[in-house]
Amino acid sequence: MKKIVMITGLMATLFLVSCNSKKEEKEEVVKYAVTNPMVLDTSFTKQYVSQIKSVKNIEIRSQEKGYLQNIYVDEGQYVKAGQIMFRIMSKFQEADLLKSQAEVKAAEIDLQNTKVLADKNIVSKNELAMALTKLQGAKAEVASANLHLSYTIIKAPFSGTIDRIPKKLGSLIEEGDLLTSLSDNSAVYAYFNLSEPEYLNYQMDVKDRGDKKVDLLLANNEMFKDKGVLELVEGEFDSETGNIAFRARFPNPDKLLRNGETGSVIMTNPIKNAMVIPQKTTYEIQDKKYVFVVDKNNVVKVREITIIGEMPDIYIVKSGINANDRILLEGVQKVKDNDKIKVDYQKPEDVLNHLRYKAN
Repeated sequence: MKKIVMITGLMATLFLVSCNSKKEEKEEVVKYAVTNPMVLDTSFTKQYVSQIKSVKNIEIRSQEKGYLQNIYVDEGQYVKAGQIMFRIMSKFQEADLLKSQAEVKAAEIDLQNTKVLADKNIVSKNELAMALTKLQGAKAEVASANLHLSYTIIKAPFSGTIDRIPKKLGSLIEEGDLLTSLSDNSAVYAYFNLSEPEYLNYQMDVKDRGDKKVDLLLANNEMFKDKGVLELVEGEFDSETGNIAFRARFPNPDKLLRNGETGSVIMTNPIKNAMVIPQKTTYEIQDKKYVFVVDKNNVVKVREITIIGEMPDIYIVKSGINANDRILLEGVQKVKDNDKIKVDYQKPEDVLNHLRYKAN
């Protein structure tokens, strides 16, 4: 009798466990939110790594050989156009000038004597012409000597800031040696690259193209106070990268920006018929982004996508999906490829309106 009771109790227990298991399975059936990409005209802000260059930046090099006799400026100093910066010992140039001036005197005397003889038909007109040519050559030598003498005094060709001075007082200077660099930082250019689609969108945005304003994010993540204006587009694309170079001109009244700095140009790019999806629909593996596409049988399939821009909570998709695809909105970390799910469809406009980004 005890055995019968035990068997009956065991069967009842198994029955209850079976019922509970079925109940739990029923409760575990979850509906996953799905939506479609949304296509609209919009714009997005993008950062472009840029190299900052002074509007004028040149190397100051010696045009004469000699000893560095005087240094009138210091590194980092602001100089005005025409201000004397260096002097190279000029004894050799001064001697050449005196020699050339003496040759002019001798040529003038020779020309006078030859003219007297030519007037008396003692010498030919050709000899007179030769004497005149000799005088002209001597004067040319004086002009050349004066020019070389002027090269021993190096003046600032424009107002700007002095860079490093590698040569010290008394150094032997060869022709072509670098004395310093000079930068005009009253304004700067920020050079950066755009892809071909971004370039086309910019060029076709006629409304804002004439006065395109951009911002500059500095290396310390602070925004530069003045806005810049796009000024130049190069004539051709780089065949290797597919990019084209732009530049933006920024005023720099406080001389905060210097030649050679780096930053990021922040530009608002218009884009027509943009395909946008919530960022939370994606996941990333090795710098590649993926979404789960839900087919007509509610089976999820992994799909790699390409992103061309982003905004708060939003990605702009270049390729990988189309506007008719249903994509998994919730539960991206809970499902896997080829899972069959129950879906709860949500309109893309409703989804976007609940994000920080608002559809236009």
